[in-house]
Amino acid sequence: MSITKKVSVLAVGLGMVGTLAACGSSSDDAGGGSGDSKTVTLVSHDSWAASKDVMAAFEKQSGYKVKVLEDGDAGQAVNKAILTKDNPQGDVFFGVDNTLLSRALDNGLFQPYEAKGSDQVRPEYRADQDKHRVTPIDSGDICVNYDKAYFTKHGLTPPKSFDDLVEPEYKDLLVTENAGSSSPGLGFLLGTAAKYGDEGWEGYWKKLKANGVKVVDSWEQAYNEEFSGSAGGKKAKGDRPLVVSYASSPPVEVVYADPQPSTAPTGVADGTCFRQVEYAGLLGNAKNPEGGKALLDFMLSKSFQEDMPLNMFVHPVRDGARVPEVFSKFGPQAKDPQTLDPAKIADNRDQWVKSWTSLVLK
Repeated sequence: MSITKKVSVLAVGLGMVGTLAACGSSSDDAGGGSGDSKTVTLVSHDSWAASKDVMAAFEKQSGYKVKVLEDGDAGQAVNKAILTKDNPQGDVFFGVDNTLLSRALDNGLFQPYEAKGSDQVRPEYRADQDKHRVTPIDSGDICVNYDKAYFTKHGLTPPKSFDDLVEPEYKDLLVTENAGSSSPGLGFLLGTAAKYGDEGWEGYWKKLKANGVKVVDSWEQAYNEEFSGSAGGKKAKGDRPLVVSYASSPPVEVVYADPQPSTAPTGVADGTCFRQVEYAGLLGNAKNPEGGKALLDFMLSKSFQEDMPLNMFVHPVRDGARVPEVFSKFGPQAKDPQTLDPAKIADNRDQWVKSWTSLVLK
């Protein structure tokens, strides 16, 4: 959840280790793309993570070694990939989501390839079906999370909806990310645009600003420093019990706690969610297009799709892929998330961000 990380889903302070920086790579592979036909290079945002045994199985079966280059958050990674598209850093790019998809496609970042297993992707996640320039890989929901202990201590009912967040009892409690620099921040903005429409979202943000919303640059800062409910936020003495994060953040707090609690210390305001879908694609001018195609096929395989939930804390898009019980129990998908047509996002995103910046940050 390209996020993206995407935004990153890795929680500082939880001891979470899983980012596979360079599975099967060596110093001989450094440089722009896969000069070695036996090496396939994946360019991604910082939230890429996969089990070593799953990647080793792909390498053994395919004969390709996988090198992973992480390039910052989703927005930074996409922008850099566009700037280097004529001489790409790798063969496959992973982590462009539905909020940024049009930017990548309009700039000719990818070449067409219909990955094996595409017919198993749930219809609601498919995109660019006429040209097959991108392959859906995962989905997640950007939602407000709340600190259960804070609301219990203060005798308050946690908010459930966008409307609740502007009520006086939640004044000075919410922290969100900059919509111009952060994938979840942008997703939260798009959620309000979907909820209140072209005529209403600015008025909503005026109310949210008057109610004391705090804006920081990144998800890491919001979740791990400002939010009182996360392990990292507790260490940093964060004082905001509401944060824009992911519906899959509560299972992170369970899985990486020692000892593991029986219930998650954080909850999700289900009526504040925006559905995010992440894609991967074969980069134009890829030096190893055959290796890139094999990697895209693998990323839609059942083994990889079932590996994602407890590594990247996202939901699989392949029909029939199983989700671990701890993930489905503490991080279920939103029942009725806000969504926007990619074409509408493409037509309005930049102006929405510009208007939001003037309204909220100035």
